Amino acid sequence: MKNNVSADDLIVLLAVVRAGGFRAAARLLGLAPSYVSTTISRIEARLGVPILRRTTRSVHLTDAGQMLVDRVGPLLSAVDAACNEVAATKGELQGRLKLNVPGAVMPDILPPLLAVYRARHPRVEIEIVVESNLIDIVAAGCDAGIRYGSVLAKDMISMPIGPRRQQLALAASPAYLETRGMPRVPEDLTSHDAIRYRLDAGPLLPWELSSGGESVRVEPINALVLSVGALDTGLNFARTGLGVIYTFRTWLDDDLATGKLVPVMPDWWPDMEGPYLYYPSRFAPPPLRAFIDICRSAAGKWALSSSGPLPVEH
Repeated sequence: MKNNVSADDLIVLLAVVRAGGFRAAARLLGLAPSYVSTTISRIEARLGVPILRRTTRSVHLTDAGQMLVDRVGPLLSAVDAACNEVAATKGELQGRLKLNVPGAVMPDILPPLLAVYRARHPRVEIEIVVESNLIDIVAAGCDAGIRYGSVLAKDMISMPIGPRRQQLALAASPAYLETRGMPRVPEDLTSHDAIRYRLDAGPLLPWELSSGGESVRVEPINALVLSVGALDTGLNFARTGLGVIYTFRTWLDDDLATGKLVPVMPDWWPDMEGPYLYYPSRFAPPPLRAFIDICRSAAGKWALSSSGPLPVEH
């Protein structure tokens, strides 16, 4: 009995897994949902085993389905990359660049890099998945991810992207400080209202300060807790006088310059290591290689800045 499954059918299966359902995969592929469902049934009939568990809300891979996706996913990606590479020999890169990134890099680190990328490679579609948790970028269908150094997977190639050092800062509105007073030492913050961020996995991002070799973690009053996915929206609440905010210093520059926000305890603002671009060592398709080249060319400019973004030449 033959159990051959066509490459076209396998592409549909991978789309279902990556999109999380039949209808979403159908929209992605431009097919009818009924055709997608029929394709999955055909694969299961030819292999003689179920590959998906279906519920009214979602689909999940069976063990056999997971084995199939793990084996054919990289192969089909390699075929797609080979086709894109051949097409690129005409002088114009094509395909897709999909990045998995934390919200922290969205306002200032990625925009200048992607502006250069689009100017050089206008036929490459860029997709950004904003996610705070460290995930399996290969299983998620992403070409690369961006994360901070302490959480990088050991089996990945990584390179710096953005400033090598970033500074975290405290600030509040003049109206808030006029009412509540200016904190002078870390202990003062324990009686102040704070705008905090919570990671997707549950814990709050800590307030860790440092000065003269001394480090201290403080627990202020949580006036407002935001999802870390809304990292750059907290400034709007700080401007209204809701409380003290602890965020990237570069994000505060404009507000500090105009007086909308006032620096709080600048002698205690800590530095942290900047983010890294990471990707699987076994596979770097042409759109990703082109992005890596742009990041490398920008590395020298970023190195000149300890905490802020610099323009990247086209």
